[in-house]
Amino acid sequence: MNVVSPPAALRGISEEEWKIRCDLAALYRLVAHFRMTDFIYTHISARLPGPEHHFLINKYGVLFHEMRASDLVKIDLDGNVIEEGAESKPVNAAGFTIHSAIHMAREDASVVIHTHTEAGIAVSAQRQGLLPISQHALKFYGHLAYHDYEGIALDLDERERLVKDLGTHNAMILRNHGLLVCGRNVAEAFLNIYYLERACQAQISAMAGGAELVLPPESVRLHTADQFNRPRAEEGFAMAWGAALRLIEDGKPDYRS
Repeated sequence: MNVVSPPAALRGISEEEWKIRCDLAALYRLVAHFRMTDFIYTHISARLPGPEHHFLINKYGVLFHEMRASDLVKIDLDGNVIEEGAESKPVNAAGFTIHSAIHMAREDASVVIHTHTEAGIAVSAQRQGLLPISQHALKFYGHLAYHDYEGIALDLDERERLVKDLGTHNAMILRNHGLLVCGRNVAEAFLNIYYLERACQAQISAMAGGAELVLPPESVRLHTADQFNRPRAEEGFAMAWGAALRLIEDGKPDYRS
């Protein structure tokens, strides 16, 4: 990816942080491209290197399709904005609760995505959760967590329960709320939300048809999940991420600004 220099207002940040900012801004644009936004009310975060566990999240009020690297806000695990111009960069309180919980507990969860899509909310409200009826859904067979709804995520004590329910998984359905995924990098997180969203869309469409659903046998479910989650998947993540970036390359303003 061609990474341009940071604007004057952000001069002095490391090259590594600027690269993460550009990647995260691109991820916001891609979530918008695939129509997984809910106006200004969901969030994506990326942890920054270092023992402080600082992470980047969106400036509240910026639409995902217009997100730039300079719009992202650096905060600490207490929700404090730790960069110049803090007064002009508000963040979503519920977003802080959800994302700080995972970044605190999971060293491997460098990127966290939370969405409120129509299909994701619909499946989150179904008692049986995600059904193993599509190839997309089988990616998460045996690798999907659930967290019961407790209200708008403003209470910090919910963080402990969120983390406990997520466990070691990289995908979770928030009951009556939406979807959450994480990944070791932007590419993995992007493909996790793409597949989980498509799985939910397929389930809602299949159930709307009213016909009896066909479920693969248990052996096939386990085999498919294993195929998706084998180590060689890293190569596929990188290839898909490179292709995805071409979808937003001509967006204005440039996400790398």
